[in-house]
Parts: sequence; structure tokens; C-alpha cells
Amino acid sequence: MLPFPPVIAATLAAIGIWTLSKVLAREWQRVNAELDSRERAAAAVRTRDVPTLRRDPVTGEYRPQ
Repeated sequence: MLPFPPVIAATLAAIGIWTLSKVLAREWQRVNAELDSRERAAAAVRTRDVPTLRRDPVTGEYRPQ
């Protein structure tokens, strides 16, 4: 019995783990990019809908501009 089969099995396992980690990292980045783009789009809508407030010098109250 030669020691090659355990070495081959360990090599194949290491290649499989490396490949799986690369695939998972790529998927993680894709999902984060999609979530970031949706968050930026939602933030743009929120800031556009909020009116600017200006202080009324007579009453001291803040009113929408």
C-alpha cells in the first residue's frame, strides 16, 4: 500500500474547499451589491419626498419650504 491515496484524497478535498469558498464569496458579493443598489434607490426616494424646512422669523416655527 502506497501513501498516495490519502494524499490524493486530501488534495481533492483541498481543491473542493477552495472552489466552494470562491463560489460562496462571489455569490456573497453579488447579493451585497444588489442589496446596496436597492438601499441607495430607496434612500434617494426618501430624501426626495422630505420637504425642506425653513424657520419662520416671526413665529419661530419651522415650516415646509
